[in-house]
Amino acid sequence: MYVKPKKHLGQHFLKDLSIAQDIAESLKDVKCPDALEIGPGTGVLTQFLIKREDIKLTAVEVDRESIAYLNENYPELTPRLIEGDFLRMNLAEMFPNGVNIIGNFPYNISSQIYFKILEYKDYVPQSVGMIQKEVAERISEKPGKKGYGILSVFLQAFYDIEYLFTVNPDVFNPPPKVRSAVIRITRNNRKSLDCDAKLFKKVVKGTFLHKRKMMRNSVRTAFPTFVGDHEFFTRRPETLSVDEFIELTNFIEKNTPAVAPKEEKETTTK
Repeated sequence: MYVKPKKHLGQHFLKDLSIAQDIAESLKDVKCPDALEIGPGTGVLTQFLIKREDIKLTAVEVDRESIAYLNENYPELTPRLIEGDFLRMNLAEMFPNGVNIIGNFPYNISSQIYFKILEYKDYVPQSVGMIQKEVAERISEKPGKKGYGILSVFLQAFYDIEYLFTVNPDVFNPPPKVRSAVIRITRNNRKSLDCDAKLFKKVVKGTFLHKRKMMRNSVRTAFPTFVGDHEFFTRRPETLSVDEFIELTNFIEKNTPAVAPKEEKETTTK
């Protein structure tokens, strides 16, 4: 049975078995046995994951043609092969004891996959993913570097990021127009942010929305009622570390007066 790669699903099937084995082996020191492969396709990576005795593999695939292929060629996976969309899964309900995420992630949803992992950060101790090289560099970039941005800050707040290796286009069918890379993210010891989490997100997004501006201008654009000054305001957002964004969030919270609700006028009847 032949599975045709589908452009609308962002499918680029890996052909190189040595790379597939390297990816499978990159899931290290697993803290929980459950592992979830996203988009197994034709099972090139799956075949190596199934052989690992330290993990219990589940796979989720949205392509029915790939589902049929996997059922035919990897019957041992069938009881734990889910037809569905990873982005719609409730990981806490399905894996209450935690789950490691791995896969050759579709390029068109790779950022969404990492935001999903962040949503379930207390259930995902580790993830190994092959993604577009540009996205991998952006995620793993350190403060002060060009690619450092919103996803870098959010992920690095709760995960240690490792850029493992680069993968060339010619090992895929069809070859993508860009290079790929494999990264590993491992949950760090941070239990929660030492600030208002919702405000932290707003600060990071608001300042990176105007990343060419100095922080003083981008903060005042994002928070019109803010008053005050801070030593970070002479810098640009891509130079701030996670801890500095936390410090800035607390400072903004203390120096942004709440907008008072409008008082309702009393009406009298004569």
